[in-house]
Amino acid sequence: MSNHPLPSKICAACGRPFTWRKRWARCWEQVRYCSARCRRGKRVRQPLTSS
Repeated sequence: MSNHPLPSKICAACGRPFTWRKRWARCWEQVRYCSARCRRGKRVRQPLTSS
């Protein structure tokens, strides 16, 4: 196992961070969702507003 950190992104549906996986090695630039559930939902994340 290497010591360098893996790249990460923010899920377009739920807004949670997720990290690179080996299965995404060839298509990391196109990955937008952290899971199949988020991909099926495709909800647009609402920005958090502080009051």
